[in-house]
Amino acid sequence: MHYVGPPFPHTLHLADMPRYKLTLEYDGTGLAGWQRQEGLVSVQGLLEEAVTHFCGEQVTAYCAGRTDAGVHARGQVAHIDLEKAHDAFTVQQAINFHLIDHPLIVVSVEAVSDEFHARFGACRRYYEYVIINRRARSVLDARQSWHLPVLLDIDAMQEAARFLIGHHDFSSFRDSDCQSKSPLKTLEDLSISREGERVILRTHARSFLHHQVRIMTGTLVEVGRGKWKPIRVAEALAARQRSAAGPTAPAHGLCFLRVDYK
Repeated sequence: MHYVGPPFPHTLHLADMPRYKLTLEYDGTGLAGWQRQEGLVSVQGLLEEAVTHFCGEQVTAYCAGRTDAGVHARGQVAHIDLEKAHDAFTVQQAINFHLIDHPLIVVSVEAVSDEFHARFGACRRYYEYVIINRRARSVLDARQSWHLPVLLDIDAMQEAARFLIGHHDFSSFRDSDCQSKSPLKTLEDLSISREGERVILRTHARSFLHHQVRIMTGTLVEVGRGKWKPIRVAEALAARQRSAAGPTAPAHGLCFLRVDYK
């Protein structure tokens, strides 16, 4: 492994088990999601195997937010603990060397204190959903977008989205397999914009329910298609029943963008 460029600064970990914060990018196509699963290829499984090949240690990788099968990430954050300290650049390059044949890469590595936790320390998570809104399907973006040939009414979708912003019971936008103890969530922002042939939904909150972003997207698309009036989204939210909301949008249009920490 050869690198040409400026040196990468690093800070050595002071705890007994050095902890590293990893920022990850991956194409979720063909992956079983984040969580390690027997007999399936997952992000967690690939990452942990790469670490073992690098240093011989068996580790558990913890992430900021578990993504479903087919969902992508540009700024997923994970952390691992190693028995022996290495500089951050070595950790990044060595792990990436063993991921060369997989749609997963470590964008950056930072040595952190043992008080850092990728999941429990996160205070805001950002997602983006991309729709290709034109008659012809996209060849280049097919794996990372949802193709909808019917022209969407963005103004109506944005009007409907406003009903979802704030602190609500999101039972109607929650998958039946969701393991969250409470359906109460605070959606800090939800916007829809048209950028050329793309319709992009962006949202962030401290946390989300299982499939919440995809169900919100599928529901707002019903408005954009003219099948629903915007007020029906408010009615679906008030119903607190999954059957009241729209369909779940396909996984491949969703991307985990980044995470904020305190």
